[in-house]
Amino acid sequence: MINKTFSFLFVISLVFIFFIFYKGLNKSSLYEPKNEIKNIPKFSALTFFEKKKINSENFFEQNEYYLINIWASWCLPCREEHPLLLRLRDNDKLKLIGLNYKDNFESAKKFLNKLGNPYEKILLDEDGTKAIEWGAFGVPETFLIYQNKIVLKFIGPLNEKSFDKIEKIIK
Repeated sequence: MINKTFSFLFVISLVFIFFIFYKGLNKSSLYEPKNEIKNIPKFSALTFFEKKKINSENFFEQNEYYLINIWASWCLPCREEHPLLLRLRDNDKLKLIGLNYKDNFESAKKFLNKLGNPYEKILLDEDGTKAIEWGAFGVPETFLIYQNKIVLKFIGPLNEKSFDKIEKIIK
């Protein structure tokens, strides 16, 4: 009797362990951040060229579209998306703001001189804290802002599909 009980518990335990492992294999281990609409973070930052401190509460106008692009000169995907940012700059309904992430000032300046400056304003994020406040996981990341809310978030470099999506929304 004890032998049958032990065998029964052993089989049940194996089935339970198999079930746990099976469920674990079917669940993705990749973390996907939520792209939900939320308010923009409040922050202050130095401007890139003037080194003038600005406050986000006085910076964003209510009825304007803004594209916040987190970039760095050392970031290869940032170079890949740069021509699309230059094209977006030509849209007068959109203001492009760059957030220069953990970058060397001279390298960032050379990057802009070589590839062109698509940004109306560039803010410095020397220690990476402002990008974290925005919920960024790395560079490049881009946020479309309207009415002080994040309307869209793009993780990774912009591409033609994301370019078209932005253009469609701001029309």
